[in-house]
Amino acid sequence: MAGEEHAIAILCRALQGLTPKDFQEFKTKLSEAHVEGGWSIPKASLEKATRPRTLASCMGKSYSEDVAMDVAIGLFEEMNKRDLAEELLDEKVKEYKRKYREHVVREFLRYKEVNSCLGENLSIRSRYTDLTIARKPWSEWEAAGAGHGCADAGNGPATVTVTAQTLFKPDEDGQTPRVVVLVGAPGMGKTMTVRKVMVEWVEGTFYTQFDYVFCIDCKDIASTKEASVADLISKCCPHRRTPTGRILDDQEKILFIFDGFEALGFSLVQPEDELSSDPREVKLLETTLMSLLKKTLLPESSLLITSRPTALQSLGRCLEGECYVEILGFSAAMRDEYFHRYFENDSKADVAFRFARGNEVLYSLCAIPIMSWTVCTILKQELCRKTNLVECSKGTTQMCVLYLSRLMKCRGRDNPQDLQPFLHKLCSLAADGIWKHKVLFEKEIKDHGLDQPDLLPLFLNEKISKKGTDHGNVYSFTHLHLQEFFAAMFYILEDDEDVVGDPGALAKDVNRLLESYSESRKDLNLTVRFLFGLVSQKWIEYMHKTIGCRISPRAREDMLRWLQGRHRGDQALKISELDIFHFLFEMNETSFAQSVLSCFTDVDLQDVKLTLYDQMALSFCIRQWAGLGCVTLRGCSFHQEDPRKELAASESRYRRQELHAPIHPLCQALRHSG
Repeated sequence: MAGEEHAIAILCRALQGLTPKDFQEFKTKLSEAHVEGGWSIPKASLEKATRPRTLASCMGKSYSEDVAMDVAIGLFEEMNKRDLAEELLDEKVKEYKRKYREHVVREFLRYKEVNSCLGENLSIRSRYTDLTIARKPWSEWEAAGAGHGCADAGNGPATVTVTAQTLFKPDEDGQTPRVVVLVGAPGMGKTMTVRKVMVEWVEGTFYTQFDYVFCIDCKDIASTKEASVADLISKCCPHRRTPTGRILDDQEKILFIFDGFEALGFSLVQPEDELSSDPREVKLLETTLMSLLKKTLLPESSLLITSRPTALQSLGRCLEGECYVEILGFSAAMRDEYFHRYFENDSKADVAFRFARGNEVLYSLCAIPIMSWTVCTILKQELCRKTNLVECSKGTTQMCVLYLSRLMKCRGRDNPQDLQPFLHKLCSLAADGIWKHKVLFEKEIKDHGLDQPDLLPLFLNEKISKKGTDHGNVYSFTHLHLQEFFAAMFYILEDDEDVVGDPGALAKDVNRLLESYSESRKDLNLTVRFLFGLVSQKWIEYMHKTIGCRISPRAREDMLRWLQGRHRGDQALKISELDIFHFLFEMNETSFAQSVLSCFTDVDLQDVKLTLYDQMALSFCIRQWAGLGCVTLRGCSFHQEDPRKELAASESRYRRQELHAPIHPLCQALRHSG
């Protein structure tokens, strides 16, 4: 209502600038004006409107404020009163800008997570954590390399790191990019980064060089056949009448964001003579977007394109002067910050982060933002139940299973059975790579039947081949640990009819895997650990119900016999390696652990530095070990938290309980007279 009153006041001021003769001419033209979607002003009302204020009020009652302003602007131009038309147009643009900013705040400041309750929205300010983003020239994208998409900032080659706030800052040569391509695998935080950019622009903290930032979700326009740039701008705001002409007058002040470019599935091959140069010209959507990318349309505007690596090849063929940046995930400090932002409670955040950091593999996986989200979500549920995390197993396998479940939900398909044949082939590729020490795949993708563009990007990163566009691209799993997880799945998934009988398929021989690990292949440790986690009865049922994977229970018997037979050649039935404890802890089944441990009487560890996770695994097994007779620890050390940090922590009873070292149950057991 206040906006309407403001518009009528502006219109009244413009009408007051007319001479009596011009005022009468304006009324005459107004009586003849045909306005689509508006009522004609009754002749009697016009005759009574003898003063500017009365006429402005009359127009406001008959038309909406937008229409009244548009009609007045059109009539002023007909009367050659361009100064008055410009004055109204300026006011209209100001009003549009205000409404558009209000719309951006509503759309982007708060968002809903998958697991949130009805009506529970999160603020981007409270949750967003900066990501490690590396700026790379195209030549580096062409060079295939391992670890894209999940490395710590300091682990890879020397790259220029940037933040979400500095994407359009000048580079080391002083050049400001007009086109920035933000690359990342699913779950790496591309859309959250876009949301952050929109909020910081509307709040005026960053991106102040742009008067307008228009964010277009490519999934929303993928089914659109034809559109002009003006149409795309209009889709960004529900404001009915967009002053497109005035907005586009200053191209340098516009930033277009295309989020999820791969969803469009365009080949981006258009003849040069079909490209458009008129932002109002309606063409095939592919042509309009290609014209923006090729800069035949709005050449001075800026573009931010987020994409999975799969769309890079086609983008690279049509962009010029672009800057490529890749999301590498969370650094160590960022992981800590994310946990604290997620929990919004320092005490619980400290407990959860300490747990995650104690598991080296899990902590490494938390570099992937969606994995950090998964871990935090699960640990928050446990803490709400007042669970002592030290005494419950939240192993790496569980987190990876939930991560897989989350990825499949992100796909938006209701029937998980559609993915089963693909998963079998993916697991076969992972296992084949683990055996051959291979993390980069090229022709293997087609050999395994994985060349499915709608599914492949969920699990694998794509790199442009060094050999050029005529050769196949190179792929890797988003994290090496995830390749090891899928390799373990290969051995326990029930055979799919599509792969049975394939002469080139890897044999599903669990015993071969276990014996190779025992004899020489210690690099298979994590794959074997995942194997034990996956045959837990709890996860067999969960995988079948939630993901649709049928896990064969037959492997459990082979794994039980293998564990019972280890170290049996020694004079004493003692366990001298930590890995058995880790396998049992990952599985977290009391009866299975008791069956294995009943074959042994002693623990004999020498020169071992027990991490927090080692201590958790050892403590779990000791609680199940009725026949334990002797514990020998020679030259061993126990990793502890910094005591100064512990003293600074909350003094609540629950908090003190959580800060017990995981080895605490062992210490209590050693005091027992038995």
